[in-house]
Amino acid sequence: MYLKKVDGPRQVTLPDGTILTRADLPPPDTRRWVASRKSVVVKAVVYGLISQAEALERYGLSEEELALWRGAVELHGEKALKVTMLQKYRQQ
Repeated sequence: MYLKKVDGPRQVTLPDGTILTRADLPPPDTRRWVASRKSVVVKAVVYGLISQAEALERYGLSEEELALWRGAVELHGEKALKVTMLQKYRQQ
């Protein structure tokens, strides 16, 4: 079996005991960002699976957009990433 050379870890263990791997990341050509995909990218950056710079380049995100996702998760949890909940959480 051959492993592709990658910079950084291949997997990280999250505080709840689950393992997040590079295979769990959304594909680089993702255009439809649902809450679950946003959440995986935020977790990957926060727990060091990929760097913020790599996430921005890989997914074509702006720093502001990723910062908004991180802030929403930190303040309100993963449910805040749902488009239908944005207005509710922004008012608080």
